[in-house]
Amino acid sequence: MSGLAARSGPAANGLRFGIATGQNVGFDTLVERWRRYEELGFDDVWACDHFNQPSQPSGPYFEGWTVLAALAARTSRVRVGVLVTCNTFRHPALLAQQAITVDHVSRGRLELGIGSGWFEPEHRRFGIPLPAPRELVARLDESLTIIDSLLREQTTSFAGRYYRLDEARLRPGPVQKPRPPITIGAHKPGMLKLCATYADTWNSYGSVEEIEQRGAVIGERCEEIGRAPAEISRSLYCWRSEMQRHGLPGPWDSRDAFEDVVGRYREVGIDSFIFDQPTAEEVPVMEQVAADVIPRLRGDAVS
Repeated sequence: MSGLAARSGPAANGLRFGIATGQNVGFDTLVERWRRYEELGFDDVWACDHFNQPSQPSGPYFEGWTVLAALAARTSRVRVGVLVTCNTFRHPALLAQQAITVDHVSRGRLELGIGSGWFEPEHRRFGIPLPAPRELVARLDESLTIIDSLLREQTTSFAGRYYRLDEARLRPGPVQKPRPPITIGAHKPGMLKLCATYADTWNSYGSVEEIEQRGAVIGERCEEIGRAPAEISRSLYCWRSEMQRHGLPGPWDSRDAFEDVVGRYREVGIDSFIFDQPTAEEVPVMEQVAADVIPRLRGDAVS
């Protein structure tokens, strides 16, 4: 099922560095931030997929794919995506059409992020069923089959347990061929096995040891199905509290802290890093890192 679209720029042959932003601020502020991250040379910028911000459900929050399209139209180089789309929120055919639309709006810069769904309070609040984990994985398996086919093929027919399509077609096709790259958020064995089958990029979070163990599961599954593990980029989503939980510094604490975090996870195979956007106090460190540290790390990766 793999078919990674060619990526241009420094990250094509080395490390990738991205920023994940919430959408709990005004749209003009979001545009300003995304353009700034692009100017600083980050490879990708990501929105989120929630009805409400999990940590502040009473506050404002824009819908992920709608705001992604708008922000894609206001940037020019940086790759864009949703980290990650909740499979329980949309029919896979709708998501495939959204992905095609954003791929055209961005002129071929979409990273299609997706996961099974997880945040129970949000599902309960909006009356959306949240199946047991085994069913969540099975549903995502069917969704990925459908999405992959709709993005590649002229027509798609599918008869599964959860979804059915009869000679469905989407026009136009995506800009990226054979389709936009797929990023799957996965942490447990069932989801990691889906990554081996469908993902161009695997995204996770956790300790260095947890990431190493999960990566080994993907590698074993790739060998079982005859896919080269190196075809899958390995992506880490990291933020201050998550790093502190594992005894590591926050990535925006200092230049040295950033390098420490990146260095530890590079040793277990991570080649793509997505950081939460910095606070106002952390912006100077981020700017220093973007100007000096990231170019040097990229150079080390390709030398």
